Amino acid sequence: MKLLIAIPALNEESSIASVVEQCLAARATIIESTQVTAVNITVVSDGSTDRTVERVTPFTDRVELVVFERNRGYGAAIMEAWRRSDAELLAFLDADGTCDPRFFVDLCGALVGNGAHIALGCRMHKGSHMPFVRQIGNTIFAGLLTALGSERVRDSASGMRVIHRSCLTRLMPLPTGLHFTPAMSARAILSDDLKIVEVNMPYRERAGRSKLNPVKDGIRFLRVILSAALLYRPSRPLRILAWAFTASAVFWAARLAWQLARFRAWQEWMIYHFVVVQLSVVAGVLLFAAGHLGDKAVSIMLAGDPRGHMRDDLMGRLLAHRLFWLVPVLLIVAGTVVIAPAMIDYVATGRVDLTTHHWSRLFAMSFGYSIAFILAAARLIDITLNLLTDRLVYLRDQLEGESSGSSSWR
Repeated sequence: MKLLIAIPALNEESSIASVVEQCLAARATIIESTQVTAVNITVVSDGSTDRTVERVTPFTDRVELVVFERNRGYGAAIMEAWRRSDAELLAFLDADGTCDPRFFVDLCGALVGNGAHIALGCRMHKGSHMPFVRQIGNTIFAGLLTALGSERVRDSASGMRVIHRSCLTRLMPLPTGLHFTPAMSARAILSDDLKIVEVNMPYRERAGRSKLNPVKDGIRFLRVILSAALLYRPSRPLRILAWAFTASAVFWAARLAWQLARFRAWQEWMIYHFVVVQLSVVAGVLLFAAGHLGDKAVSIMLAGDPRGHMRDDLMGRLLAHRLFWLVPVLLIVAGTVVIAPAMIDYVATGRVDLTTHHWSRLFAMSFGYSIAFILAAARLIDITLNLLTDRLVYLRDQLEGESSGSSSWR
């Protein structure tokens, strides 16, 4: 089993020679202590304008050197090294001297021993020398990933990790910039069929000036995490918002009930409570439905068996229930009954007497109709996705049958 160590370097003249020497020295230890039988090292100069290439040149008899004439990005450098290799295990570490290459022994052992697809070195521990500002950012992004995913992660952007080549197709496409690492972590954690393990690693102060911009790259990190969530588990962020709107609806409905009990009559200013409650409920139902349909679409397109990976949730059970259509029908009937006296009055007189027909009737009707329309639309889309699933299963079976027939004929 071959291991490739990729070292992306952008203007790292002060540390790159030391990092390469450490990697060369660690090769024997890695081979002796793990199932790895060969270790290749590739340095990619990502448009460096200092003496980075000059410092690596003396090692080119033992290390492959790739030179980008212009800067393409941290992720692009790593992926180019991987593309040029046939190694089963693909690794990388930063060229700033913060990581010890001998730690690949622990990462390879954790990867193979845990049957994982990705093993990364975790810098979030007491012995780490990570700058405080970056610790805060990493904690925030790791917490967000944990909330959106199904397992806890402590370090979302570690610059030292080992990946099984076999899982690359499930991770791609990945960004070419510094947000390459959080994007990989997010996709691995949010994917149902990839396993990631973290191992505490020693982490030193870097040599030279960091390329990371806390604000610019922080925004990129946030974007790739949310993008991965929408790709693999759209229901997670949507349900978080849905529950927030549900909490808002409960709070304002309770406050409205308290105000009614206090004043013992409807007040004109209470209309604002009605508006907030209605908008909150409508938004909550819409987001719950969108989350279910998004998960279902992802399952159909990304799962090997479109029918076997449907995520079951309350909204899904409601939409699939044989009596589902009673719900929107009853909501419309209830809304119509509430507003009917006012509508009859309007048809007969050309106006609505607000002393007889309170404005709350209109909101009740609007509330019932809105929820009914959202549920009906969600059900129709759900039916469309079921039909799409049947079609995809049929086409897959046809292709497998034709392939089997062709093989038998030959």
